[in-house]
Amino acid sequence: MVGHAAHNEDDRDKDLHMYVPSHFAADDAAVDELLTHQGAADLITATPDGLRATMLPFLYDRQRRKLLGHFARNNDHWQQPVLGEALVIARGPDSYISPSWYPSKAEHGRVVPTWNYMTVHVHGTLSIHDDVDWLADLVRRLTDLHEAGRPTPWSVDDAPEKFFRGQLRAIVGVEIAITRVEAKFKLSQNRPEADIDGVIEGLQAIGDEVGAAAVRDHRR
Repeated sequence: MVGHAAHNEDDRDKDLHMYVPSHFAADDAAVDELLTHQGAADLITATPDGLRATMLPFLYDRQRRKLLGHFARNNDHWQQPVLGEALVIARGPDSYISPSWYPSKAEHGRVVPTWNYMTVHVHGTLSIHDDVDWLADLVRRLTDLHEAGRPTPWSVDDAPEKFFRGQLRAIVGVEIAITRVEAKFKLSQNRPEADIDGVIEGLQAIGDEVGAAAVRDHRR
């Protein structure tokens, strides 16, 4: 997925807009995992009136290379003409990293604070869907995704059919046909092994188990 566009080296360099040092580059499997299990993401489009941004829940259709979501109908963002491609910014966990966690601090003191994070920029062509059946399928799939694993998962079928159909009239579907993906997982991979251990222990000590797991899972 990342860098799948068929360009030569010079053209590919012109396409990239995110600063991604090699040690922070994410592989396709990691990007797929983040997009599959993301919550909401920011949809950003350039319009004749300037940039517009809306946070939306998205469903990642890996096989068709699409992101599927929905606007509130009253949000006029969906009615604005899109200049060029749309951009969706999805994020994983992020954490402040204290230099006090690095053993190397005691060795030479040449350390500074930083921030760990996981982010994926999805570029693509935007389409709007105002079809009730399309929306019903999307809402069902989104609901099943986020209810999975709960002790008593809620289902669309738990709501009265007439009520559910009525709620669908309050939203409008959006589809992003993915053209390229840029990803950066900055998780202390550029630090010595002892410092990475210190980061994991430091994050765990402050209760940031998710941030600690991200560092542990992506260490090289």
